[in-house]
Amino acid sequence: MIESIRRIFSIPELRIKIFTTCILLAVCRVGTYIPVPGINGDVAISLFKFASGGGQNLFQLFDIFSGGAFAKMTVLALGVVPYISASIIIQLLIALVPSIQREVRESPDQGKRKLSKWTRLATLVLALFQSGLFARHVVRISLATPGVIVPELLDVTLFGMPWLFYLTVMVTMTSGTLFLMWIGEQITEKGVGNGISLVIALGILSSFPSVIGSIIHQLNLESQEAGQITFVTLLILCCLFVLIAVGTILVIQGQRRIPLQYARRIVGRHEVQGGNSHIPLKVNYAGVIPVIFASSFLMFPATIGQFIGRGTWMGQFSNYLSPGSWVYTLLYVLLIIGFTYFWTATQFKPEQIASDMKKNGAFIPGIRQGRPTQDFLEQTMSRITLFGALFLAMIAILPTLVGRLLGVDANISQFFGGTSLLILVGVILDTTKQIESHLLMKRYEGFMTKSRLKGR
Repeated sequence: MIESIRRIFSIPELRIKIFTTCILLAVCRVGTYIPVPGINGDVAISLFKFASGGGQNLFQLFDIFSGGAFAKMTVLALGVVPYISASIIIQLLIALVPSIQREVRESPDQGKRKLSKWTRLATLVLALFQSGLFARHVVRISLATPGVIVPELLDVTLFGMPWLFYLTVMVTMTSGTLFLMWIGEQITEKGVGNGISLVIALGILSSFPSVIGSIIHQLNLESQEAGQITFVTLLILCCLFVLIAVGTILVIQGQRRIPLQYARRIVGRHEVQGGNSHIPLKVNYAGVIPVIFASSFLMFPATIGQFIGRGTWMGQFSNYLSPGSWVYTLLYVLLIIGFTYFWTATQFKPEQIASDMKKNGAFIPGIRQGRPTQDFLEQTMSRITLFGALFLAMIAILPTLVGRLLGVDANISQFFGGTSLLILVGVILDTTKQIESHLLMKRYEGFMTKSRLKGR
């Protein structure tokens, strides 16, 4: 391990990328402690604890994605959720509009720049909308619990609405979301790993000290009486943590290898003998992106309902979408499966693979080149994708089931298994693969060689 770390930092380019990533992520953490002007952070945290009540609900899930910034009502309270929602909208737009697909396929660079521009504009609109709802929700809370908002901001009104407070919240929170989006893009371009995924993973990892503190508090070690968590429950949670981590690694790195054979070819004046190779089809081609998309997709309408109020029809609808309910669980499973197939369909190109195979004289034994090869690849990928999607869905809802059976708080069960752990393990694997690719490019032996899985 020490030798692997030494090899990593011996490459100047890779060393700069790692330092850049760490510095940018540290800046993100600093932003989670800067409160929105005019909001009392201490009162906001106490109100958040009262609203969450230790149970699994929307506010608790939103706080996990924002790295604790939502509970403190800081400038980064919205996190990257608007950006993820905008990415979902743009990806759906690409899938539904053939002209956009054709433009992206014919000119990839120009199409990518245009899609990035649309995603940024959609992020701006969604961030303004969600921050406006957030401001409305805080104003309503301040009527019942004075002290959350500085009175001077509420005194400046127009048509009975504290427009100065709305403007302050919307500008600061939207700027925070756009800043996180810029940080994520800079990490992706100049650092190591996927920037947005690393920002989310850092927020999840930042909750580790508080989870450990909650476990120690609920064990009640200072008293003779039994605590809310027993050592048997803690042992089960640790076993669940290891099981989910190992299972996630196996599925994300698992492959189905399709054998290939090459026909004899004439290169110049020499005849080249055919050889054998394989096409590695990932069991979970989409990684943890479906889990992130499904969580954000369900959080968006539920957030609107929570902020508008429970007395409205949207508020009643948001109650059905609260995490832990059977409606939320069912929709969550279906969305994970759907987004897994959707992302695989947009990224996996069997027609291009079949065309390249035909040009290079490669073929799958027993399958003709061209259209039959394309159909075979589509059917094979569809079958193995089902297994990966079902596994992701099972892992994602496991904390809800375990929390109910063991009577464990949602913040503890979510960290030891489920969405948080899936994202954390997936992001770490993706980042280590990128580091390994840099080592292999410099003709170093990768540090994941012994743990690389071999498919059939």
